[in-house]
Amino acid sequence: MTKFQQLPFWLQMLLALILLLATASISLCVGAANTSIQDVYQAIVGQSGGKHYAVLREIRFPRIIAAIFVGSALAVAGAIMQGVTRNPLADPGLLGLTAGANAALAVTMAFVPNISYYILIFACFIGAGIGMMIVYGIGTSTKSGFSPLKLVLAGAAVSALLQAVADGTGILFNIAKDVSMWTSGGFIGTTWTALIIVPFIVVGLVVAFAYSRQLTILSLNEDVAVGLGQNTTVIKGVLMVVVVVLAGAAVALVGNLAFVGLMVPHIVRAFVGTDYRLVLPMSALVGGWFMLTADFLGRMINAPFETPVVAIVSIIGLPFFLLLVRKGGRQFA
Repeated sequence: MTKFQQLPFWLQMLLALILLLATASISLCVGAANTSIQDVYQAIVGQSGGKHYAVLREIRFPRIIAAIFVGSALAVAGAIMQGVTRNPLADPGLLGLTAGANAALAVTMAFVPNISYYILIFACFIGAGIGMMIVYGIGTSTKSGFSPLKLVLAGAAVSALLQAVADGTGILFNIAKDVSMWTSGGFIGTTWTALIIVPFIVVGLVVAFAYSRQLTILSLNEDVAVGLGQNTTVIKGVLMVVVVVLAGAAVALVGNLAFVGLMVPHIVRAFVGTDYRLVLPMSALVGGWFMLTADFLGRMINAPFETPVVAIVSIIGLPFFLLLVRKGGRQFA
């Protein structure tokens, strides 16, 4: 057991928060155009005389906020899916949610041009829900019943199909460029207007935290949860709606990002245990930090050009996924 594991949970949360704020500060100050702490302060308080005021206010601030909330949303969604399904390989990007949201977004843009941002968000939610229902329907339809492996295989197949629908729709209706700008999996061009999605993520996180105790019991054994008087059908329904909201909101903001919801909960559980009252809030902080770090690396690896965030996440996530499969889904300790 490491020293960090022995710390009280409130101190672990405080250290994670400090790490997140420190990374955000570095991301604000370092980039293709380096800025000073004074520039950052002037941008925060609204003093427009600074040399890099516009860069900070219109580009870096909304981008950093988006990265933090998207990382939190995907990490918490992944933790919920792993708990509800008791499947250590569950992840919104691997089980059809993000591909479903991408497909719905492309179809909506094709048939309803010049649609409002709010309708696109709603379309992403519906697409994420449809993708999840298809995957779970296939994964539980065989005589041998549900298994984590079948769920992952169904998720891979359905995700490929839905992504093909998104790409094909973009080509057929000559909107491939517009669709790719949404679904490429990055934070380039994030604006304050796009951050209207953040309240949806906040609501989803709050509901997830409120149901964390029920999720802990459900993740152990469904029969035990029923014996303790829990209405497992309602709890599962609420938590799956939360997953759809979080995953749909993330896709609506930055596009398709897999592996975040897979990696972060496993890393967090290695330090705080399996109690979801601890796992979910810590996953929100660590997920936000992870995505912010990936975005920062994407900006700096080949500055002033950008390396796609989805590429950086995939480079880290694929080996993690393979290692997890080899371990049989056991927790990292």
